[in-house]
Amino acid sequence: MSLANLSRIARAEGDPKVLQTGRSSLPTADRVARSLGWFSIALGLTELFAPGAIARTLGLDGRKGLVRAYGAREIGAGVVSLSTERSLGLWSRVAGDALDLATLAPALGRDNPKRRAAALAFTLVAGVALIDVVAAGSATAVHARAPNRRRNYRDRSGFPQGVAAARGAAAALRAHDDLATARRLPAGSEAKAPAVG
Repeated sequence: MSLANLSRIARAEGDPKVLQTGRSSLPTADRVARSLGWFSIALGLTELFAPGAIARTLGLDGRKGLVRAYGAREIGAGVVSLSTERSLGLWSRVAGDALDLATLAPALGRDNPKRRAAALAFTLVAGVALIDVVAAGSATAVHARAPNRRRNYRDRSGFPQGVAAARGAAAALRAHDDLATARRLPAGSEAKAPAVG
């Protein structure tokens, strides 16, 4: 199957095309949070499905279950970082980085034959931790609300074009309904008001 045939399957004739993409409406802090969220999920899946290889590479023999648990933690932090609670997800990544550094620190000893790999991993985690701290602080600042400040919705009506337009639309609808009712009545008959009493 050719690439041209694949594009016909994906898009029907007359579907709109994206001719040029514009700038994202997301703030930089949210774009960074999204990237870190996907990174966290990818790292978590790696830790979840290859914990033995990671533990052997770093000289953390016997810590396969711990690496797998850290993978689940990474996936959770990634999912939350992709949600509307991205600040919480990023701060949980920071806490996870602290755990990772604490786990890697004993592997830096001279008795570990894989200490060079552990040192490289420690340096990488420390760098990512710095990025996570900056990203979490930025996301928190972007989405922070002033304490004890209530939102003021007095200028909002709930109607996209305002209350006056909604009243005008309702009046026009009533007039239309009255006209439709008048057309359905037989000629010469009048609508009788319901009897009260």
